[in-house]
Amino acid sequence: MNFPGTVVLETERLVIRPFCEADAHDMFYNWANSSHVTRFLTWPVYKSVADSEETLNAWVKDYENPKNFNWCIEWKENHQAIGSIGVVHMNEEVEEAEIGYCIGEAYWKKGIMTEALKAVMGFLFNEAGFNRVCAKHDTNNPNSGRVMKAAGMLYEGTMRQAGKNNMGICDYALYAITKDLYFNHSL
Repeated sequence: MNFPGTVVLETERLVIRPFCEADAHDMFYNWANSSHVTRFLTWPVYKSVADSEETLNAWVKDYENPKNFNWCIEWKENHQAIGSIGVVHMNEEVEEAEIGYCIGEAYWKKGIMTEALKAVMGFLFNEAGFNRVCAKHDTNNPNSGRVMKAAGMLYEGTMRQAGKNNMGICDYALYAITKDLYFNHSL
């Protein structure tokens, strides 16, 4: 495996890039202040832009670690930070990266997260050399599973009462794709 860190990726509609402190306002107003966006996540709703600033200060420092993969999703149309996507867990022994993501509600159901997930998966397989990319979602949030499936991941099963988020203890549906499947299906 190779660890190039969080590099800039670009798609037709998105710039997928490292976060910077200037993203605090967009982060707060586009997704972090929304109880609807964060209800299936593990971190609480932010109360102020200062909460975003505090998080971003830590994230920017974390970019010094080349094993850190944490991207801002920027919408080219308005140059706003509209969400995040990154590796939330890594198992180097089996060369696996687990992806987590969120996006502002105004950008839901437009294929944006699928576009970002495909770009990140391509990077993780092609540049970082991972063998497996997976993601999981609360079974009460099937739209997240639709994103995973649309990006080419396959459903592997449901982990009963295996996690906890802002809604409480939950079941997780697990999706994944391996490098060989990714390259054989030319996503």
